[in-house]
Amino acid sequence: VVVTDLCPTGDSNHFDLSGAAFSALANPGQEENLRRVGVLQIEWTRVPCDYGSRKVQFKIDAGANPYYLALLVKYVEGDGDISKVYVRDCNSKPGEWTKMDRSWGALWKYNAPSGLKPPFSILLKSRFSGSVLVANNVIPVDWKPGCTYTANANFQLH
Repeated sequence: VVVTDLCPTGDSNHFDLSGAAFSALANPGQEENLRRVGVLQIEWTRVPCDYGSRKVQFKIDAGANPYYLALLVKYVEGDGDISKVYVRDCNSKPGEWTKMDRSWGALWKYNAPSGLKPPFSILLKSRFSGSVLVANNVIPVDWKPGCTYTANANFQLH
């Protein structure tokens, strides 16, 4: 089971799983019985994410527009835990990045009162390794909500 969101209380030893993820922990045919239990004591281990040759992808939220950019970060290799995401549009000065806020899980958002002008570059920072990945102009001029755009790189497995 891939977990991308901790419990909203911030307790690092408490996971708040979706119904589908919770059901995936059950023996075949026992999904509903497990879901009825509710809180479980489990053992878990953080493992490196290995997506083979896949590159990082950014799925643009259906509600995104030039004044609100929200994107889901997918297929992050390595420790798989992004701590910071930044965006840069074509009007940004070189080296100027704007911090996005985590909405939930792997979805990041930015409210842009003055609007953003594509193409957009995205900078990701890994929580545990501190590695940085920059996807220059990954979201093109003709971007559309609901579409997915692929970077030309991914984090390295350690």
